[in-house]
Amino acid sequence: MEENFIKIHKSLYPLSFLYGLGVSLRNKMFDWNILHSKSYNIPVISVGNITVGGTGKTPHTEYLIKLLKKEFKVAVLSRGYKRKSEGFILANESSTAKEIGDEPFQIKQKFPEVIVSVDKDRCHGIETLQQERASELEVILLDDAYQHRYVAPGINILLVDFNRLICDDALLPAGRLREPARGKSRATIVIVTKCPRVMKPMDFRIITKRLDLYPYQQLYFTSYKYSGLTPIFPVVNNKKRTLGQIEKDEKVLLLTGIASPQQLLQDIERYSSNITPLTFADHHDFTENDMVTLKETFENLPGDKKIIITTEKDAARLTQFSNLDEKIQKNIYTLPIEVRFLQNQEEAFNQNIIEYVRKNKRNSSLPEREDAY
Repeated sequence: MEENFIKIHKSLYPLSFLYGLGVSLRNKMFDWNILHSKSYNIPVISVGNITVGGTGKTPHTEYLIKLLKKEFKVAVLSRGYKRKSEGFILANESSTAKEIGDEPFQIKQKFPEVIVSVDKDRCHGIETLQQERASELEVILLDDAYQHRYVAPGINILLVDFNRLICDDALLPAGRLREPARGKSRATIVIVTKCPRVMKPMDFRIITKRLDLYPYQQLYFTSYKYSGLTPIFPVVNNKKRTLGQIEKDEKVLLLTGIASPQQLLQDIERYSSNITPLTFADHHDFTENDMVTLKETFENLPGDKKIIITTEKDAARLTQFSNLDEKIQKNIYTLPIEVRFLQNQEEAFNQNIIEYVRKNKRNSSLPEREDAY
């Protein structure tokens, strides 16, 4: 475990205690049926976490899309974090990241055949999709909805970062937990994400014991696989590269606006020792001044051989700058990531998901029901 990734501000424990009281009361109100969760007679799969920061929600949602779209009509519903719009929006080919949010924009760009929508009120979003796209709807994926308890999904997937296990963390603001770690009990499936590509059997056993899941919960482990450097502006550069093609004397400017860039930095360090990070806050709304900073930082890198690497999420916001310096456009690449299951768990996970959808999609014409969840 990368212990340096975990920083607990112990002086803030009193505030965390008060925060925990509020969160626990809200959860109890659902448990006691004072607040109500709705179940829908269509397969609903939620992907989320109970921590602030990136645990890999978008790559795992994309994994589910690739798995399910071969057989089913898939819709993705997200809240569209930090979008500049309100209410329910159905994404189309002209939607922008500002309109629907970074992750939904990225998903729509990669999977144009999939229904992508945003709505802060997930119940309203599901009901609107059922009204407007009933004939095209067989399964709904809820992105970042683990704590949106007004919807009771058929499968609730909780993502836990290998580098920051929830059993080692603390509640906000001392740590990054949005709710106490016991909230993991609502999960059908728990996935430990961002694992090293090679782990010892003892590592799996230790994490399994520490997470202390219930018998009804399934535990999986995943890592990331990088699919190669892809130019962001193919009009001026359409040549893909592999990380292994980075030359020894080539300088890399790593541009990120994500919650946890440390793992990405460590992964790229396997291929280059000449990395200069340019780091912004998660979901940073890039400005013209930022583009000036990007250009100046890139030009100040020594030598003629240099490239810029960024994430897919950041690329979604960078493409809006059509007047970006031509040198930047020619040398900036995104690094798409794919999910890879460890311990030969992929087949079991896939079968679990597909069987759930097959079993429940035939009931999608029935009325919804209200449950305590």
